[in-house]
Amino acid sequence: MKPIKYIALTLAAISTLAACQKDPLEEVNDGDWNKERNIIGITFNGQVGEPTITRNGDVATIGFTYNTSLSADFSAIAVTALEISYGAKASVAVGDALNFENETNSATVTVTPVHGKPLTWKITLTPFTETLLGTWNITGLSVYGGTGAVYGGSSVVEMTEKSWCSNSTNGPAAEKNNTLTFTLEGMDEDGNSYGKVVNNAGSDGLYADFIYIHSDPDVNVNSFYRKIPTGESSWLRNYSAGTVTFTFANGTTTTGSFVGAGTETLYGSITKTVIDHAFTFTLKGADDWTNIYTDYDRFVSNPQKYWIEIAKSK
Repeated sequence: MKPIKYIALTLAAISTLAACQKDPLEEVNDGDWNKERNIIGITFNGQVGEPTITRNGDVATIGFTYNTSLSADFSAIAVTALEISYGAKASVAVGDALNFENETNSATVTVTPVHGKPLTWKITLTPFTETLLGTWNITGLSVYGGTGAVYGGSSVVEMTEKSWCSNSTNGPAAEKNNTLTFTLEGMDEDGNSYGKVVNNAGSDGLYADFIYIHSDPDVNVNSFYRKIPTGESSWLRNYSAGTVTFTFANGTTTTGSFVGAGTETLYGSITKTVIDHAFTFTLKGADDWTNIYTDYDRFVSNPQKYWIEIAKSK
């Protein structure tokens, strides 16, 4: 009988302990824990890049950049994407519009959690104009290249200053009276501008054919230097990545950066100064110790960076 009595007492103790123990899922099931009231992500029609979302206690702010090239009317800017805390509700939904047409270019969105007090988020619009638009003159073509920068084998060279390296008629000099005209077609779902660009051949009717002739045989280097298509093509500007992508008629693309005036240090005392604006491209050359210190090395074997310099004409 003793074993039976022992088992009965043990079961009674377990039953009493279970009755006193708190259900670890009770708060989860009741939902009392859920007081979250955050805006995790938001996107507006015409937005450029990613928004800045900041919260410090009950002070909650969002800033975003709006492309005024699409419209200068801020009175009804639609929400195209919205993510908030789990279970919470927002005072706006995707498809609704907010009015930023006021002195501070701001509007508010209130997020109400499952439990607890609502939180009002202040959203501020910063106007932005697509700076690519208009017509630009091509003013220069420069290359940084060469093997062994530490040994003095690298330098920055303006291509037209090396006239013996290219055809005098349709070499790089032919490009320097060309114009680039950018027009805007719209914004994609990620807030990137896109449109058309016309590379006009200018008064001589010529585009550069990048053939290096100071060697035997000649070397076609258009793969390095024909970065902006001839005639009409498409462009897309990715603000988050800081890039501009050009799409050729055959579907191939090139990607570079659009930079303003300034001086860049490339290696040691080697610098490149952009006077107005430029498209810059990283090139994938390779060390050529056999031809170090030569134009062939800089232009053909190991070009590393390329600038198409431009200045606004209208």
